[in-house]
Amino acid sequence: MLQITPTLSIPGDELTCTFVRASGPGGQNVNKVATAVQLRFDVRNSPSLTEEVKARLVKLAGNKMTQDGVLVIEAKRYRAQEQNRSDAEQRLTALIQKALFKPKRRRPTRPTMASQMRRVDSKKRRGAVKRIRQSKKEYEE
Repeated sequence: MLQITPTLSIPGDELTCTFVRASGPGGQNVNKVATAVQLRFDVRNSPSLTEEVKARLVKLAGNKMTQDGVLVIEAKRYRAQEQNRSDAEQRLTALIQKALFKPKRRRPTRPTMASQMRRVDSKKRRGAVKRIRQSKKEYEE
């Protein structure tokens, strides 16, 4: 059971952990022990999440999401299997918590009359400076 919020938790049968050999430094240990963790969570078929949370989670996950709608989190930061498993679970929890937050819709606004006047005034001043800097021949043409 993975506790996301006090009201939301994901049952353990929805999560699949597979252990693989980690790449990178580690000496002989890296060739013998499968310490890296691949945590898989089937977002598309999960009854624990609402449809809008699923949609936000798919968008947030990006390339961690497979074509079948399975979220794959790979953890290989630590040399111990259990530490990598808890790291993967924490990263999944953080991702789901971020997906639970519904962003506020942007309300389009118009620029104020004063800001429009300031913009036009600065453009006029800049044009006047450029006109002064031109030579007389270019200015008369």
